[in-house]
Amino acid sequence: MTTEVKRLIRVRTDKGARFKRDGYGKKRQLSDSWRKPRGQHNKQREQKKAKGALPKPGFGSPVAVRGMHPSGFFEVLVTSLKDLEGLDPKTQAVRLGATVGTRKRTIIQEQAVSAGLKVLNARVVRTTRAKPAKAKPVKKDERDEEKAEKKAPAKKAAPAKKTVKKAAAKPKTEKAEKKAPAKKAAAKPKTEKAEKKAPAKKAAAKTTRSGVKKNE
Repeated sequence: MTTEVKRLIRVRTDKGARFKRDGYGKKRQLSDSWRKPRGQHNKQREQKKAKGALPKPGFGSPVAVRGMHPSGFFEVLVTSLKDLEGLDPKTQAVRLGATVGTRKRTIIQEQAVSAGLKVLNARVVRTTRAKPAKAKPVKKDERDEEKAEKKAPAKKAAPAKKTVKKAAAKPKTEKAEKKAPAKKAAAKPKTEKAEKKAPAKKAAAKTTRSGVKKNE
């Protein structure tokens, strides 16, 4: 953009005025789009102070800059790839239509950038995450087969645990065999003591009986 174009754009902004219809701001149903006042006693038509300016030839922008975007390019509305043909990237810029979808927008936007054209309303298209594929419904026969396959290896692995238990059970039997003779040896002296004590009791009984007889 040359310095002369920049100067003309600055002149256009300084001269320009925003024309609003009469009554805007007083009633909700009225928009700010321009409508010519036609009332006989309308203050805006009579150009009273602070009632808003009327469009007149003095408000026009320079011819060289009329209709130009502030960036220094002339806008071209694009809705398909065919509209990009024959555009000059030095003087023209692309504006994508509002009715263009996201899939088509990305294609046109990439094509315009590769051709060196400026896109005035470029958007960053968000890529959606791929949804995980839904699992197909499994039939009853297939479910039964899967359960049978899962249970089969569990039964084969059981004997390994039994072997471990048997190996661990052997030392217990050896300890029991070692402890058994000790109990028998300890039981023998008790029988000998009982035999020794038994005759003593009988002798005592005889004396008592003999003593009783003698007294009688």
